[in-house]
Amino acid sequence: MLRCFGFENAAVLNGGWKKWTREGRLVSTAAPQYPAAHFIARPHPELIATRAEVLAAIGSQSTCLINALTPDEYAGRTPLRFGRFGHIPSSVNVSYIGVLDPETQAYLSPEQLHTQFAQAGALHKERVITYCGGGIAACSDALLLTMLGADNVAVYDGSMTEWAADPTLPLVTGEA
Repeated sequence: MLRCFGFENAAVLNGGWKKWTREGRLVSTAAPQYPAAHFIARPHPELIATRAEVLAAIGSQSTCLINALTPDEYAGRTPLRFGRFGHIPSSVNVSYIGVLDPETQAYLSPEQLHTQFAQAGALHKERVITYCGGGIAACSDALLLTMLGADNVAVYDGSMTEWAADPTLPLVTGEA
C-alpha cells in the first residue's frame, strides 16, 4: 500500500516480531529518534483496481484474479463474514497463509513462491489483480508478485467487503 502513494523505500520484516525475537536479534524499548521529514504523496492509481476493472477481468485471458483468503473462505465453506459466500468467478486462490512457513511465519523461498504463483497462472499475464476480505492479505500477495518480477499488479482495495455487499455482482462457491 505504501507504493500506491509513492513511498518506494519501504521494508518488510519477513517473519515479523516473533521470528525477529526468536533469532535473538537486538530490541530496544527506547523511543527512536528520527529527523523531521515531509512526505509528498505521489499516487500510483494503476496499483489499485476498481470494482469495474475486476468485473471486466472475470474470464479475461489477459488478467489473473487472485483471491488471497483461506481455501475455506475461497470455497465458501466458512462462516459468513462478507455478506455472501464464495469468490469472484475465474479467480484463483493463493492464500496468505499458504505463502508463509508455518514455523517461522516468514515467506516461503522464492522458488516455492514462484511455483505457487506460476500454478495460479499469475506470472505470465498482462495484469494481476489481488483481493481478499478488505485489501490487507491481498497486499501480501501483491508484494510477493512484485518481488517475483510481475510488473503490472494491482490490489482490489474494496475486496470482498465491497463486492459481496452488492447482490448484482457474481460470486461462486467451491474449489477452482
